[in-house]
Amino acid sequence: MERLLWYFILYSFLGFLVEVAFARAVRAEKQDRKCFYFLPLCPVYGLGALLILAPAQQLYPYPILVAVWSALAATGAEYVMSLFYEKALGVSFWDYTQLPGNLRGRICPLFSAFWSLLGLLSVYFIQPMAAAAADQIPTLLLRAATVVLLLDGGLTVFLLRKTGSTDVLCWYRRLPLPILPNSKSNLKN
Repeated sequence: MERLLWYFILYSFLGFLVEVAFARAVRAEKQDRKCFYFLPLCPVYGLGALLILAPAQQLYPYPILVAVWSALAATGAEYVMSLFYEKALGVSFWDYTQLPGNLRGRICPLFSAFWSLLGLLSVYFIQPMAAAAADQIPTLLLRAATVVLLLDGGLTVFLLRKTGSTDVLCWYRRLPLPILPNSKSNLKN
């Protein structure tokens, strides 16, 4: 059970990195892609990875089955998370309505293919390293991570429900910029 939490955190973080890289590569208007208030995590990736990994040991000898299962599992996670975000929190983190074959903008064949490839990468390359690393993480650190995840998750849910906007997660954009030593605002006679 401890490993599952670590895998969720790891893959949610890797998903965040994938989202940011993708947003920059396609020059998306919204560059910030995290789904928690403080933590740089995208939980849809964590949930999708846990579903992909559940039968991975049995499917391991059959890469084509791993690919198909990855597409189905991650697409299912994406659909369920989209419904949760929309119905429970009143927000939407993605919209595929402009892509062919989409189902209410929540899922589409193109991204199912991406999940298939990410699943193969996860099962055959990332997961062996993740499993070895998970064995080295002390239980005390797991408890601390659980508390931080729950607190940030609770705050995130509260704020998303209250505001109905994912923009609330970009709190750091509202921070005042530090005054630089040579800035014009410091140059007074």
